[in-house]
Amino acid sequence: MSRTDSDSDQDEYDWVETFCDKRGNEFFCLIDEEYVNSNFNLTGLRQQVRYYKTALKLIRNTNKLDLEKLSEEKVLEIEQDTEYLYGLIHSRYIVTDEGMRRMAKKYRAGIFGKCPNVFCKRQPCLPVGLYDEPKRDTLKIYCPKCRDLYLPKLRYRKIDGAYFGTTFPHLLLNTRKKMRPMKPPQEYKPEIIDPKINKTELENEINKEEEEEINNQKKEENEEEFNKEEK
Repeated sequence: MSRTDSDSDQDEYDWVETFCDKRGNEFFCLIDEEYVNSNFNLTGLRQQVRYYKTALKLIRNTNKLDLEKLSEEKVLEIEQDTEYLYGLIHSRYIVTDEGMRRMAKKYRAGIFGKCPNVFCKRQPCLPVGLYDEPKRDTLKIYCPKCRDLYLPKLRYRKIDGAYFGTTFPHLLLNTRKKMRPMKPPQEYKPEIIDPKINKTELENEINKEEEEEINNQKKEENEEEFNKEEK
């Protein structure tokens, strides 16, 4: 059985669908069950997650926590570990063919946000991390038109960038060349002006203009005097 992008049986609890449906988790795609069920795809993750077995069972939908037998603190720790493990698996899944297909669908729908550069004309962006190692930096969004990085909306700024990795946007665009946008015809480069420097430059410019005006006035007066003498 595999997960699809459509709704599943409402009577059965699915941790992955519940997680992805939460506000603030819209960037995440549903990871296919077949991918999660393959231990090969999870190589090296066991050592990174404290409650690995329990978290994996929740993701695989093979274990339902009995909350009454666990303390609130323990339930919170397990939930955090499950989200952490899902993020680590997610970074691997989205560079597979099926993962890129699902993320491309979100990209075309503008789920990841639009570029704030006015010359990009609301070009859809892609999620990216600055590091592949978790807990180093938060998520950024990449504009494939101006090729700059921007901060996502506020509710996405706590997401670990490693859950999307450093190579995803470029791999997606290289394998789906029709999705590549044209570069903007103009490039916007904002200028940072130091008020003190600007004030000095302005005063010098004013003094220069006043001096030129005085010289021109004297020149005109001299020409008038000369014309009178000639007459």
